[in-house]
Amino acid sequence: MIVPGTASQALGAALAAETGHELAAVDYERFPDGERMASVTVGDDTDRAVVVASTTTDAAHVELLQLQDAVREAGVDEVVTVLPYMGYGRQERAFEAGQPVSARAVARAVSTGTDRVILVDPHEASVTDFFDVPCDVVGAAARLADPLPADLTDPLFLSPDAGAIGLAESVRDAYGRGAVDFFEKVRHSGTDVEITPSDAAVEGRDVVVVDDIVATGSTMSESIGVLDARAAADVYVACVHPLFARNARTKLERAGVTAIYATDTIERDVTATSVAPVVADAL
Repeated sequence: MIVPGTASQALGAALAAETGHELAAVDYERFPDGERMASVTVGDDTDRAVVVASTTTDAAHVELLQLQDAVREAGVDEVVTVLPYMGYGRQERAFEAGQPVSARAVARAVSTGTDRVILVDPHEASVTDFFDVPCDVVGAAARLADPLPADLTDPLFLSPDAGAIGLAESVRDAYGRGAVDFFEKVRHSGTDVEITPSDAAVEGRDVVVVDDIVATGSTMSESIGVLDARAAADVYVACVHPLFARNARTKLERAGVTAIYATDTIERDVTATSVAPVVADAL
């Protein structure tokens, strides 16, 4: 059965429909002291549970561990954990002395309650090494081609830096036409990002800026500004994980984005396609 966390209820339903598996009845409670409890109704003939939970908050991490434990307690033989979005996944190393490797700490905790983990486009692929159980990565960028307008004018698919160009290529390939390029990006801090235009001609062209995560929106909004200054036509943002911390959405709108398309790894109003098919294939 498919067991969804609070933050992944729509994706859980889509995955159940895609696989033909039962969607579990899950209750999410909160006690007066603030502690949480997630419980699952498991049928007698259920031998495998697929827990689907994006860990966008600390509370979601606790809920995931509880769901894993609940299905084990109910007698399920095999537990597969799908992390559509892995919180703390970008803290894959200690950046200063005395800091934790948070991705490792989280991965070890998740590993205690599961037999296998599936990650969707982690920001750092190396986090798979931190799990104590088999961990597979699935790519969902190609799914972002589906909601794009079919009549884009001489489309250019841009990644905010060279490291994400593979994502832009995946979207372009799935879309079926267009060129691919990237911006030069220098990050001075978590919110201070310098964008240097590439040599690609953008005047009069529709541009799709592709990235794995939109967090603060600083990189994307600066990219949109650069493209507008160079007389691009419409500018679209396509991302796998629409984290949208703080005022990220406002930044993009003020920058003049034409439309934003994202997957359901994090369920937002800009979610326009589901990663359920690629997760189902991995299962």
